[in-house]
This record gives sequence, C-alpha cells and structure tokens, in this order.
Amino acid sequence: MKICVTAAGTTLDAAVDPRVGRAAYFIIVDSETLAFEAVPNTAAGAMSGAGIQAAQTIASKGVNVLITGNVGPNAFQALASTGIKIVVGASGTVREVIEKYKRGELKGAGGPTVDGHFGRGGGMGMGRGRRRQS
Repeated sequence: MKICVTAAGTTLDAAVDPRVGRAAYFIIVDSETLAFEAVPNTAAGAMSGAGIQAAQTIASKGVNVLITGNVGPNAFQALASTGIKIVVGASGTVREVIEKYKRGELKGAGGPTVDGHFGRGGGMGMGRGRRRQS
C-alpha cells in the first residue's frame, strides 16, 4: 500500500507537516518495505488553490492513504473524490506516524478539520492589521 505523509523534510525522520496544501514535502512510503520517495509540494507557495493542487500531486502518485495533521475543505474534497483515505491528527516523524497507522492508532477524517486558509499566515505581520493613526 502507498501511504503519503505531509512532511517538513525529505526523510522518514522528518517532522510531519500539519498541513496538506502548504506542506513542504509529501513523503510517499511503501507500507511494507518503507521504501520512500520525497516529493516537493510545488503548490505550497500558491496564492490560491494550494489544497486542490496538492491533492492532484498526491493522487498522481497512486497513493491509497494520506496521513497529515489537518485537512482543509478543498484538499478534503479533492482527495475524497479520488478515493484516497484521509487520516488526520498525526504528529511526530514520518516513520512514527506510518507505524501508528499500521497499528490502527490514527483516525480517518469524516470531513475537513480546519478552514480553507489554515497555515497560510496572516495576522498583523502580513499587512492585514489596522494602520496606526498619527
């Protein structure tokens, strides 16, 4: 079975990235042999549509299961339409969450777990705050 884990780095010891659309990498792992491929997420810097683009990349790799921290509505819908099982609530390293999944310790997502702009940034440091009056 092919399992995709959203990751901050390119190895099995990389931390799980809690996002799908803005994850740095997707680690595609053979669940039996632990052979893996690190795929850069080219959608991570997209102005919009990152979740859908990321889902297309994941689906193009023939993945059966996606393991991540959270999933937004666009990525959820795009992944679910391809039949990919979505597992949320993951944290730790890629290797750890693969083992947790194989032991049945991680849960599937029945729907999106965050809104559509999770992990995109924002707040006062992004120029969206109120200007100071002089």
